[in-house]
Amino acid sequence: MANRPLHAVMGLDPGRLTDLLSDALEGTGPALLPLDPDTPPPRLARILATMRPAALRTPEGTTALADPAPTAEDVAVTIATSGSTGAPKGVELTASALTASVRASLARIGARPADPWLCLLPPAHISGLLVLVRALATGARPIHARFDPDTAMAAARRHRPHVSLVPTQLHRLLAAGADLSAFNTILLGGAAAPEGLLAAARSAGATVVTTYGMSETSGGCVYDGRPLEGVRTRLDDDGRILLAGPTLFHGYRLDPAATAAHTRTDPDGTRWFTTSDLGTLDSDGRLRVRGRLDDVINTGGHKVVAGDVAALLLDMDSVSDAVVVGRPDPEWGQRVTAVVVPADPAAPPELAEVRDHVRRHLPAYAAPRELDVRAALPLLASGKPDLVALRGAPAARD
Repeated sequence: MANRPLHAVMGLDPGRLTDLLSDALEGTGPALLPLDPDTPPPRLARILATMRPAALRTPEGTTALADPAPTAEDVAVTIATSGSTGAPKGVELTASALTASVRASLARIGARPADPWLCLLPPAHISGLLVLVRALATGARPIHARFDPDTAMAAARRHRPHVSLVPTQLHRLLAAGADLSAFNTILLGGAAAPEGLLAAARSAGATVVTTYGMSETSGGCVYDGRPLEGVRTRLDDDGRILLAGPTLFHGYRLDPAATAAHTRTDPDGTRWFTTSDLGTLDSDGRLRVRGRLDDVINTGGHKVVAGDVAALLLDMDSVSDAVVVGRPDPEWGQRVTAVVVPADPAAPPELAEVRDHVRRHLPAYAAPRELDVRAALPLLASGKPDLVALRGAPAARD
């Protein structure tokens, strides 16, 4: 029955937010819709209009909102997701799904009761929120900090916490010469992690576990290619990744059509979430994520998986960070574009070098036809590259 109020929360003191989250998980308080305080006003208005919470809680107080819609009794959290543009979707997560996620995660990495957790990601995103839920599950108060290498490492040296990071954050810690042994476990997710980055992190003392998942699966549900306890993986005929298990979302808020379009139920009652990602399963059942279906580039009648090309670029010594996007092209439909951050700003890679490297591993049509060199990749608040921005016209070269 849908009769539980939903409260949007934005910019609250970390301790207050943690207390409200605890109440939401226990069922003694309203369900929560955490929002990033840096959300632009037009997007904030769209989220509130679409999610229809009963109130907005900020440091200034609580404001009742018009036309609220309740949520199901067992829904504890709604995560607003849609990237940087488009109509927002609300991913509804039950307390049982979140609890199943954190219990399986803690068991997999061997976290102990009262182990500290460092939160360096926005709690408006599932990766940041899960740090708080894990801390609550182990009886520890989470440690909050805005990410910068000095602050992160000071907290690590003092507490030796577990932490969730995205690859960009890990790269910046390595660039600062950090001794990553100061962290207990680093859960690395949100984007593909280059093998070179993982090797460098482990050489710097890190215990790194790569994670794969999304808001709809209560965050990472596949660790180092292996599903967490209770989670199942399979591939559709087109290579799309499907996920099942106790961590799956309740549905998209106030949008049963979208929920039905992204889930399917087997005759035996198993409910699957159909992701937007392409993957492969090796002979041992280990999952490898190739990239997103909507990142497949159609160029001259050929389909190129952007993630496959980006993985090759990240293996180049001259490249520090890279993504691959398709940009409109009058001749090819879309041209394969490599957006790279050079390892040495004074000696960026040349387009011919990039094309030769890719053609040694993939068909010639997958080789980038454009090279966009940047000092840094534009990022979303979640720490993921802003692919929508990068698909537009290239900015002035840095």
